[in-house]
Amino acid sequence: MSSATPAKWSDLGIRAASAVVLVPVVLACDWAGGIWFHVLAALFGCAVAHEWVRMVFPNNYIQYALHMAAALGGVLLPEPFGIGVALGFVFVVAVVSGLVARFGDAATSMWSYFGICYVGFPTIALVVLRNDPTYGVLALLWIFLTVWSADILAYFAGRIIGGPKLAPRISPKKTWAGLAGAIVGSALASVIFTHYTGLQGVMALALLAAAFAIVEQCGDLFESSLKRFYGVKDSGRLIPGHGGIIDRVDGLIAVLVVAAIVGGLRQQGLGAAQGLLVW
Repeated sequence: MSSATPAKWSDLGIRAASAVVLVPVVLACDWAGGIWFHVLAALFGCAVAHEWVRMVFPNNYIQYALHMAAALGGVLLPEPFGIGVALGFVFVVAVVSGLVARFGDAATSMWSYFGICYVGFPTIALVVLRNDPTYGVLALLWIFLTVWSADILAYFAGRIIGGPKLAPRISPKKTWAGLAGAIVGSALASVIFTHYTGLQGVMALALLAAAFAIVEQCGDLFESSLKRFYGVKDSGRLIPGHGGIIDRVDGLIAVLVVAAIVGGLRQQGLGAAQGLLVW
């Protein structure tokens, strides 16, 4: 056996360990709802904001405050004031952040204008989806399971099958086999989920999960592009030797936003979780 073979699996242990710690906490907060879920969503948003600013605006306290405001506004505003106010708040903060970047930062790049939306939109999506009293818990559980399954099957398919690279200039380790594994894993997880929860529209949800697997991989490539531009290996140091929170949730961030849009459009902005799951 070549020395390169074990290297392919060198991060498997830390991946499994982080999942053992984080997954039960996420699922418990989703189930409990209320203050527990809002605290989790706030921690999630603030961690993403912290790592984004650390990469894009190092030592810029104004941008740090603006990105944190977007994270907390995305969590706190949708329930009492509605999604329109929450989106409007994120938009205003994004404009302010863009102006500050444009006129106050000599190192401005295109990434300087994405952060507020990257932080604010997924936190709004989390709260809007979970707030559905009938389908909120199930909607987030379905998203988590399909995204995690996509990530797991992509990991194993990419390392076992290998083959042509998906986007070698952005992420040298990603393969077309990994993408296929993500699609199969996500769809299969959806089928199993719908079977045990009694949801209808099994085929529609499986196809939607397969499409979200592609979104998940695009979210991963988006973050890889960011890290490559700034010359960093990891978004942070949350997990020693294995990166930060964005490294773990880049695909989930993209799926949350798209899922909330799909559910909201199908229910005209009301009951986004129902619009996502009921076909």
